[in-house]
Amino acid sequence: MLRSPFFYFLFFVCLLSCKKEAAIILPKGNAEREKAIIIRDKALVNFQNKNYNSAFYIFNKSKITFENLKDSANTIYNLIQMAAIQQINGDYYGSKETLTEALPYIKQKDIYSAAINNHFGIADKELSLYQDAIYYYKEALKDCKDSISRKAPLNNIAVVYILQNKYDKAVNILESIVFKGKLTDKAFLKTQARILDNLGFAYFKKGSAEKGLLYMKESLQIRTELNDLYGSIESNLHLAEFYAGDNTQKSNQYSLAAYKIATESNSVDERLKALAFLISNGAGTHYAQKYISINDSITKIRNNYKNKFAKIKYDSKKEKDENQKLRLERAENQLALQKAEYQRIFYIIGIASLFLLIAYLIKRHKHRTRLVEIKTAYNTETRIAKDIHDELANDVFHVITYTQTQSLATDNSKQTLLQKLDHIYSRVRGISRENSNVDTGNYYSRNLKEMLSTYNTPNTNVIITNIEKISWDDIEDEKKVTIQRVLQELMVNMKKHSAAPLVVVKFENTSNNVLINYTDNGKGCEKSKIIKNGLQNMENRILAIKGTITFDTEPDKGFKVKITMPK
Repeated sequence: MLRSPFFYFLFFVCLLSCKKEAAIILPKGNAEREKAIIIRDKALVNFQNKNYNSAFYIFNKSKITFENLKDSANTIYNLIQMAAIQQINGDYYGSKETLTEALPYIKQKDIYSAAINNHFGIADKELSLYQDAIYYYKEALKDCKDSISRKAPLNNIAVVYILQNKYDKAVNILESIVFKGKLTDKAFLKTQARILDNLGFAYFKKGSAEKGLLYMKESLQIRTELNDLYGSIESNLHLAEFYAGDNTQKSNQYSLAAYKIATESNSVDERLKALAFLISNGAGTHYAQKYISINDSITKIRNNYKNKFAKIKYDSKKEKDENQKLRLERAENQLALQKAEYQRIFYIIGIASLFLLIAYLIKRHKHRTRLVEIKTAYNTETRIAKDIHDELANDVFHVITYTQTQSLATDNSKQTLLQKLDHIYSRVRGISRENSNVDTGNYYSRNLKEMLSTYNTPNTNVIITNIEKISWDDIEDEKKVTIQRVLQELMVNMKKHSAAPLVVVKFENTSNNVLINYTDNGKGCEKSKIIKNGLQNMENRILAIKGTITFDTEPDKGFKVKITMPK
């Protein structure tokens, strides 16, 4: 109910008023230019008389003439007029195509770019593409150089906000552009009436009915005094909607007033809106019959216009293409053999390049995979050497010192020595177990669970869930080994650094991936220190099998790892 396409065209007319002379006055003595002016003015007369089919055809003819004259300003002018005609007749997609044609001719941001963006906004608003409409209205706003011209696109933005039920935003904008003080200029009064009507309607929709009614009635009074028939249609429709809920008699009164003026003005959309209120208010079945008749008729007429507009542009393009075709045929014949030869050469080069690229990518992938494997093996060897140096070497040295300094004759000394040796033996077995071959056969899941369970201690509880739900037989042996090694390194890291009372290892199975979520409630650490803690080796292993691994940790907030591995 908020403004028809023809109303928005008035904004373009206002925009052009201060620059119309630039579009019309051309150097004299040029017969072709004078002819172009006559054609354009004839189109404008038809437009003003609502002979849209003829106007569109003549504007298109004028546009082609100015194109040949390299006159960008008049080319844009004609294209905008054509787009406006399409919008008046409901061809919004066609109008956007026409406006797009005008874009390459814009040399600078000025009144023409503002008009084009405004019409893009109109089309998108009518197509219910509200965010796009707001974008184009704001672009038009950027090209308006004074506060008066800025009121129109701001009003349009507010109208879209009303349609989006963003009434507060609409009210804020409309309140900011209402004229202050007494107005005498007729054009300013019309603008004021339009703003007040939309402001009142926004207040009404927002819930401030009394305030909204005052603004809408003030707007209708201004329009009546100015004899602004088209504007008064909108005011009557807004008031009809205002009273539709609790006073159908008044709603019907305003609906009939809107219907009468819309009929006299041949404003079909507004007639339909007025009839819709009368029907919903139960004013009589004959209004429904009128609505159906008018709606069917306008649909056919507009579809006919759309087809005619498309055909005019198509025929024009076809004629232009045929003229170009005559000039190009000779050149095409001369280039045909050469082109075919070039194509054959390009095909050969392309195929050869493709094979070389594939070979390079394969070699590069193998090289990167090998580097990852080498780095992973090196990190594993380094970790084993560190374990032997930091733990076993110190323990062996202590045993040697003990045997050198203590008498082994007593049972107590022998028992202590045996305990130390047993501890060294257990550590050797632990390191051996951590780096021994992984059984990837039928007992893989059981062995994996047993390995994780060995880290259960009186101080650490390890919980393993859903491991049996994974289809391990469908997973490659290399990936099974990687999973076990990575989980083993996570558990070792937990034991050394985390001191977590609780560890949860959860397995999940999807159609394409195996997901493993590791969580503990230990000490955690800074994310920047993850690599320093030896977890880079895990990442290398997972990357080698085309998986992903992410770490999430903070000091005193535990440690989380998410592993995704393709089957």
